[in-house]
Amino acid sequence: MKNILVTGGKGQLALCIRDLSIELKDSNFFFLDYDQLDITNEEEVKRFFKTNKVDYCVNCAAYTAVDKAESEKVMAKSVNELGAKYLAQACKVSNSVLIQISTDFVFDGEQSFPYKENDNSKPISVYGSTKLDGELAISNTFENYFIIRTSWLYSEYGSNFVKTMLRLGEEKSKINVISDQVGTPTYAKDLASVIMKIINNVNSMTFGTYHYSNEGVASWYDFAKTIFDECNVGVDVFPIETKYYPTPAKRPFYSVLGKEKIKKELTVDVPYWKDSLKKCLIALKD
Repeated sequence: MKNILVTGGKGQLALCIRDLSIELKDSNFFFLDYDQLDITNEEEVKRFFKTNKVDYCVNCAAYTAVDKAESEKVMAKSVNELGAKYLAQACKVSNSVLIQISTDFVFDGEQSFPYKENDNSKPISVYGSTKLDGELAISNTFENYFIIRTSWLYSEYGSNFVKTMLRLGEEKSKINVISDQVGTPTYAKDLASVIMKIINNVNSMTFGTYHYSNEGVASWYDFAKTIFDECNVGVDVFPIETKYYPTPAKRPFYSVLGKEKIKKELTVDVPYWKDSLKKCLIALKD
C-alpha cells in the first residue's frame, strides 16, 4: 500500500489528482490543505511525516497570486521556498519521493524557442523568484525528487483563465485580451495524469527536473478566442499589447516549454492544448 500526501488539497491540480486517484487501487491518499497541514511550519511538517508513513509527497501548495506577491514577498517566500524546503527535508528523513510543481515563470521570456530544463533561469517577478528558490531548496536537500515546471494551468476547478473568460463572456459584449504573451495552456487533469504515471512507474534513474505543458503555442488572445468559439459565446475579443495593460508583476513574453525530456524519460504522451480544452469545457458543462 502506497501512502501519498498531496498538499494544497483544495487547489485545482490537487482536485484533478483526486479525480484520478481511484485508478490507484493499492494507494492511500492524504489530500490536505493549509488548514490541515501548514507547510510553512517546519515542526508541523516534521510531525506529520513522523506520524504518517509517506511514500510520495506531491506539493501542489503554492503562493500563486503573481501580482500580490510583489507586495507580499515574505508570504510568497514562506510558501514557495521554505515550504518546499521543509517538505524536502521531511522526505529525505522518511525516504519519500517529492513531486514539486513549479512554473514557466522561472524564465525571463526573452527566448524565442522552447525552454529546456537546463536553460538559464532568470525570473522577473517575485513569484518566479520564490518558485525558483523552492526548486533550489529541494535540489540542495536530496536527490529523490521530481520538479515539474508547467504553464498556464486551468481546469474545471478553482479560479483560472478559462472560468474567468466564461464569466466575462456572460457579463460583457466585448473584452480586451493580451496578445503579445505567448505560451501553452495546460489542462490540470493532463498534468495530474503525468503525476499518477510517475507514482506508478518511478525508478531511481528518472529523478530530476522536467517540463510539462500541453502541445502547441498560443497567446492569451488566442486562448480566449478559442474558449468563446468552442462555447459559441458571442463576445467580441480584441488583442492588446502588454504595455496597455500594466500589472505590478512582469510576465514572460515567451513561456513555451520544451517537453522532449519528459517524453523520452517518462514516455509521456502530450495532448494538443485545444483538444484538452474541449475536454475541460465538456466537464464544466457536466
